[in-house]
Amino acid sequence: MTGYARISGEESGVAWVWEVKSVNGRGLDVRTRLPPGYDFLDLPVRDAVARRFKRGNVTVNLTISQKAQQGALSVNEALLDQLVALTRRWKDKAPDLAAPSLDGLLALRGVLESEQSGADPAGEESDLAKILLGQCDKALSQMETMRAEEGKRLSLVLTEQLNEIALLVTDAISSAALDPAQMRAKLRQQVALLLESGANLSEERLAQEVALLLGKADVREELDRLGAHIAAARKMLATPEPVGRKLDFLCQEFNREANTLCSKANDIELTRIGLGLKAAIEQFREQVQNIE
Repeated sequence: MTGYARISGEESGVAWVWEVKSVNGRGLDVRTRLPPGYDFLDLPVRDAVARRFKRGNVTVNLTISQKAQQGALSVNEALLDQLVALTRRWKDKAPDLAAPSLDGLLALRGVLESEQSGADPAGEESDLAKILLGQCDKALSQMETMRAEEGKRLSLVLTEQLNEIALLVTDAISSAALDPAQMRAKLRQQVALLLESGANLSEERLAQEVALLLGKADVREELDRLGAHIAAARKMLATPEPVGRKLDFLCQEFNREANTLCSKANDIELTRIGLGLKAAIEQFREQVQNIE
């Protein structure tokens, strides 16, 4: 399922942006992109994703920018002492030069120093990590809400597709090819063809051939199982739990029964219905790939 969320903020001189997004996937694949010094967040972020999602390719991206903060001023006394010594020495060599003022010396680069403070991820792991992980979880929650909304829309689509499959199964049950009288007539015709072929069939062999023809013509078991699969799929869609993988497996069973139905069909109308079932089941399977 697809989803996206973005959260930004600032704490302790650190400006940060969390971006999380997901696209469809058969399983859960988590990829993290963390700045240098924040690798300690990788495992807890992956755990947070796994607690919320079961399927999808999820990417979690953290962008960090450190903001230097102006601290207290300090005097580089060693440098200032050197400058004063140089001033006195040059005063003796060039007495006409004006003596430098204190504020002039202090204005020279490197004499006055400002203590810069910024967040050190390694030093503030316990505090900063807690804040960042809390905000990451908030972003994941927003993405989960987006995915849930998409899931509601997909549930309606899947329900409509199940209705189409159910209608085709009903058409197959009502097909003339499944009418007992029609089945008996076709069976007599096929047995007559066997006898007219001149084949020297014993009564036992003839009984085997009749049983084989009956087995090939009877698709009621396949239709019963298709009906059971439809009921199971409806029950899954009604639950709030993730059912994507279960429905994915159920689609395989749908396909199995539809294929058997087509192979057994000895009637043009039943063959047409079987092909329609295969197409509807494939559309259902494609949509199932998009859900949690």
